[in-house]
Amino acid sequence: MNFRRVWAAAVAIAGIGCSMAFADAQTHQHEMAAPSVAQPDDRQLVRFLDPMLQHTMANMRDHLLALQEIDIALSKNDFDKAATLAEQRLEMSSLELHGAAHMAPYMPQGMQDIGTRMHRAASRFAVEAQNASVSNDLRPALAALGAVMQQCVACHAAYRAH
Repeated sequence: MNFRRVWAAAVAIAGIGCSMAFADAQTHQHEMAAPSVAQPDDRQLVRFLDPMLQHTMANMRDHLLALQEIDIALSKNDFDKAATLAEQRLEMSSLELHGAAHMAPYMPQGMQDIGTRMHRAASRFAVEAQNASVSNDLRPALAALGAVMQQCVACHAAYRAH
């Protein structure tokens, strides 16, 4: 019986500590993300017709989900799954799945170029993930994944959609 009380108290204390740490992190993150003076959004506005905007946003959300799933696969040393996810959802061969050919004419050339670099980087990541399954060295795969995300960040820093 004493063990249960001690365990319950430990769980409660840990929960309170986690809640306080989460609240502190949220406050810190909010303070970093929200400067005291509103900054103008200098990113280039890309105007899409509504169905194309919805399609583009769905593609970007799927890219983000694929990156999350890849991260989880890498954390489990499931390098082949990470490579397959990149191949199917992010690399150059996925362009048809995402309807890139009919979307490209509505994007500025710079946005198209960043997208192409992202898809090519994903192809390189897939190779590095497969290599990791043989070498068991995750570092090249992580560097290649960072190059994919670098293109995502570059695009979102330069462009906004409406």
